[in-house]
Amino acid sequence: MKLDAPVPGGPCWAELGTSDLETAKRFYAELFGWRAETDPRQEAGGYTVAHLGEAAVAALSPLYQEAQPCAWNVSFAVTDADVSARLLTEAGGKVLVGPMDVFDAGRFVVALDPGGAAFQMWQARTFPGAGLFNAPGSLGWVELLTRDRHRAETFYTTVFGWTVRSSENYLQWGVGGADFGGMITMDDKFPPEVPSHWLPYFAVADVDESTRTAIGAGGTALMEPTSVPDGPRIAVLRDPQGAVFGVYRAGDEG
Repeated sequence: MKLDAPVPGGPCWAELGTSDLETAKRFYAELFGWRAETDPRQEAGGYTVAHLGEAAVAALSPLYQEAQPCAWNVSFAVTDADVSARLLTEAGGKVLVGPMDVFDAGRFVVALDPGGAAFQMWQARTFPGAGLFNAPGSLGWVELLTRDRHRAETFYTTVFGWTVRSSENYLQWGVGGADFGGMITMDDKFPPEVPSHWLPYFAVADVDESTRTAIGAGGTALMEPTSVPDGPRIAVLRDPQGAVFGVYRAGDEG
C-alpha cells in the first residue's frame, strides 16, 4: 500500500477474533514473529496487541459473542465516529456496535456494508492504530470480496471519499490517489455460503516460505503461492481456528 501511517479514510488496524487466543498467539508468533501483550485489565476482556519491535501491528481477541465467527477484521480511520456512523447508515450500511469509547484510546464502530461485509471505524485519541505498515509481519493491503461491485463502490466512496482506479477484473481503493486496497467481485467460483468480507494482507519476506511455515504451524493454504501478472506474489491462508488472511511479498505492494 502507498500509505505508511494511519490517515482519515485509510486502513489503520487489523484485529483477529478467535476461539483460542493462546493457540493464535503461538501461530502468529511463529509465522510473523509477533510479540503478544494481553491487556491485564478485566474490562479489556483479554484484548491482546501484537508487536514487531516496539510497533503495534495488529490485535488478537477472544470472541465476544456466541455467533461471532473466527475472522480478521479491518478498521478504517475516521475523524468523527458518530458522524461516520450516521453517514454509513444513510448510505445503506448497518451499525452493529457503537459508536462507543474504548477507554481513552479512541471511539469505534462495528458495521456492515450493504453487501454484508463487516468492517470497523476508529476515531483515534491516544491510540492512532498500527505503528508499522508494509514491512514483513505488518499490514500492507486490504481487499474487499463482494457480490455487488457497483453497490460496494458507491457505498465506500460515499462514506469514506475513497478514490478509485478500476480495470476490467480489479478495482483499487485509495485516499487522495494513494492506493491501499482493492475489490474483487465474487463469482461462481466462490461457494454461495461464503459471505462478502474484507481480507487483510500482511507483508512477508518470502510468500512460499511463509506458506510452508503456516501449514507447519497448523494452518491451511486456501490459495497456494501465486504470482499475479504485473503484481505481487501472494497466498491466502487460514489459521488453525479458521480465520482467513493473505500474505504478499514485501516490496511488491502497489
